[in-house]
Amino acid sequence: MANAAAPRAKRDLGPAIAGFGLLLAGLLTLELLIRLDILSRYVVPPPSQIALAFERVVLEEGVLSRFLITGGEALAAGLLLTLVGVPAGLLLYRFQLLRAATETWIAAFAAAPLVLAYPLFLVIFGRNASTIVAMGFVSGLAPVILKTLEGLSGIRPVLVDVGRSFKLTPSQMFWRVLLPAALPTIFVGLRLGLIFALINIVGVEFLINFGGLGPLINELAERYDLPGTYAAICFVILISVVVFVSLERVERWLRSTT
Repeated sequence: MANAAAPRAKRDLGPAIAGFGLLLAGLLTLELLIRLDILSRYVVPPPSQIALAFERVVLEEGVLSRFLITGGEALAAGLLLTLVGVPAGLLLYRFQLLRAATETWIAAFAAAPLVLAYPLFLVIFGRNASTIVAMGFVSGLAPVILKTLEGLSGIRPVLVDVGRSFKLTPSQMFWRVLLPAALPTIFVGLRLGLIFALINIVGVEFLINFGGLGPLINELAERYDLPGTYAAICFVILISVVVFVSLERVERWLRSTT
């Protein structure tokens, strides 16, 4: 077991080291371009100044509590996307008439700039976290539904035939055949949905000046504190990283148990 785990650890570590190296190379290139005045430091601050601003943003701006607020809103939106989006995709897969009637509309809905509808949500929910979570949920719903439908529709017929030959009940067919086969595509949809949700959550926080990191970015930008603004944006990216790593672990766990 130990002999097999070592090569696997090396395989997992390789992409992480390569990714960190590419990120470091990009930051060094950006630093060089700014110091050579090819890029204006009044538009993009040098990465070294952004790094120095992290301590100030953490200690003086309470970024950690704001990080938790935005992360909690993203988590709530993600749970709603999973609980509503995946069953909705399954419903469209089971009922072809419903799929034919709504699939195009759902795809069009995915391309709509829903963030512009935030005044409507303000009227319905008020200026609170419910508006932000609802905007994130609505924005990420279409990709989850469509990718769930795509994953279920792409299952090889032979797998379904094998399930029928064993006289599986509809419930057994779903949990033992359909879900395991469609799981990778469903998680692609969840990742896309959470990306859309997080973009809109931070955007609405910024627009209504309520919540976690969005208002902080707004305040720092109004003070023309560019290093602090970009440092706060890095915390938004950190939420994305946490979400993606968590989803990857959940997907691995589900694939090992189904």
